[in-house]
Amino acid sequence: MSATKTKLAPAHTLSRRGEGPNPIDIHVGARLRLRRTLLGLSQEKLGEAVGITFQQLQKYERGSNRISASRLYNLSQVLGVPVSYFFDDMPSPDQLTAEAPAESPSETDEFESMARRETLELVRAYYRIEDPGVRKRTFDLLKALGGDRIALVEE
Repeated sequence: MSATKTKLAPAHTLSRRGEGPNPIDIHVGARLRLRRTLLGLSQEKLGEAVGITFQQLQKYERGSNRISASRLYNLSQVLGVPVSYFFDDMPSPDQLTAEAPAESPSETDEFESMARRETLELVRAYYRIEDPGVRKRTFDLLKALGGDRIALVEE
């Protein structure tokens, strides 16, 4: 019987006390904030749903407090996503360094545009279109109207 070995994260991806948040915790927190915002939930409402204060949720979203496995599972259930959602689009280990900025300017700009009310309303309206053909034609129309910018975001 062979034992399986657990592969540990490279040492450079682990934060030590006093060095600021771990890049993985920051990424997970940003994904939490994005999903909460897309659903139109306040920090207070989501906190109530999982039994934590909005202040604790703020710390999770900033990556300053690490989310336990059980809490991450509870959050995934309330937000209607698999636990793996929080790790989607995770940078490669080479990109995860304690010295790197938490978010690049383009990531920050992308989140801010996703958090605007107009964007949220547009996304919600788009997903209310039940006919997949109509939804695809609507998307194609938006791409045509938006020009090159949408093509870059889509890739």
